[in-house]
Amino acid sequence: MELVYDYPLYRPPSESRSLIFQVTLGCSFNKCSFCNMYRTKEYSERPLDEIEKEIEMMARYYPETKRIFLADGDALNLETKKLNQIVSSLKNKFDNLERISCYSMPKNLLQKSEEELQSLKATGLDMVYLGIESGNNKILKKVTKGATSQMIIDSCKKAKDAGFILSCMIILGLGGKTYSKEHALDTSKIISQIEPDFVGALTLYMEPNIEEEFYAKFNEPFAPLEDTEVLDELYNLTSNIQVTKNVIFRVNHASNVYSVGGTLPIDKEKILEKIAYLKQHPEILKPKVLRRF
Repeated sequence: MELVYDYPLYRPPSESRSLIFQVTLGCSFNKCSFCNMYRTKEYSERPLDEIEKEIEMMARYYPETKRIFLADGDALNLETKKLNQIVSSLKNKFDNLERISCYSMPKNLLQKSEEELQSLKATGLDMVYLGIESGNNKILKKVTKGATSQMIIDSCKKAKDAGFILSCMIILGLGGKTYSKEHALDTSKIISQIEPDFVGALTLYMEPNIEEEFYAKFNEPFAPLEDTEVLDELYNLTSNIQVTKNVIFRVNHASNVYSVGGTLPIDKEKILEKIAYLKQHPEILKPKVLRRF
């Protein structure tokens, strides 16, 4: 027995083995020029009774489920009472459940009170995924992220203070050649301030249907990074991250030129050595035909 999903359906790579429930459809913002994930959908919130029936059904067929991901783009946008009811139902129906997670935008976290976030954590929402994309305000504005670097910092700290596991995404090459250095430096600063539990670095990949919009909103000539320039940016980014708590750092998305990773700060030098080696051996990088966002 399978759920009937409203496609397209997305989830983080680390949720590949998770059972997915669509509690919202689409994205409540849906204006980021680099993202086409939910362009074919209008944001809506599914009725609680439909979700409850799906939970009841799937608990019978998959009682051993350990991880659940709440889709679509920003389930944390739901009214807190409703989201708490959903999480509570999941905890009650799945006895072996170890983790419930969802995507979040900065605004989702900022619009909820500390008490609301604490109640969601207490009920059983364990982890949130948030896209930082860049720490540079000029780039964030050019790609219509809908948030400033300070908003991102404030929202992430709010999530951490509430006790959530925090996984953040950044996008290499988002500023093109013109802003590569600023992108790397300012993004390293924001990671250093937030100290997320996980950081995943993707590489900019634009589907054909949003490329024109991306260039138009960027509002100046955009020169994409070559593979070796992506590695330069990654090197600059990594070398400037200064954290005191363990941050699991992964550059292993399908869009990346090569898979690199480790735990910062302890593996920092190993990661930098690997990037330097890759720069010297571009022939081992992943062919472009095998990469996508």
